[in-house]
Amino acid sequence: MSDLPDTIRLFGTVGDSIVDGPGLRFSVFVQGCSHGCPGCHNPESQPACGGTVRAVDDVVAEIEQNPLVRDVTLSGGEPFEQCAACLALARKLKERGYGIWAYSGYLYEDLASGAVDPLAPELLACCDVLVDGPFVQALNSYDLKWKGSSNQRVIDLAATRAQGRVVLWQACEEFPEPPASW
Repeated sequence: MSDLPDTIRLFGTVGDSIVDGPGLRFSVFVQGCSHGCPGCHNPESQPACGGTVRAVDDVVAEIEQNPLVRDVTLSGGEPFEQCAACLALARKLKERGYGIWAYSGYLYEDLASGAVDPLAPELLACCDVLVDGPFVQALNSYDLKWKGSSNQRVIDLAATRAQGRVVLWQACEEFPEPPASW
């Protein structure tokens, strides 16, 4: 789709994150979020007018500079409040074989229906996992894996599409067997 923007407003990036999904990832934090969740871990990312405007192609080039990174996380801010720009970025990353996680304060059902943004279903189609739901400070626990509060879901989007219902993501850590000589 050629009418997607070629720029994105970012709060920042982290080139080697291990906390925004499994493995070594590149995290893209968009600027702007209307949820205003108390206890937000990036409150400076909430004003829509803040941050830095970057070319999507420059962000892709920055990600490609680290050959160890094969996965990207879209977070924020709220990625689905910059749906067109995040879609432009996600499509370019998918073309290059990157896995994509997205964090959103919106619920999957609202995103998938297009109620939040008509492009949200297309952005979801580029993503492998969605962590959905607002952060609720009273439900926060450091024991939770890949989410900040227990109301949030870590959704396997391919399985959800295939089964027609929300399927939660399950980590599948496979470790090689040591040789018998060890």
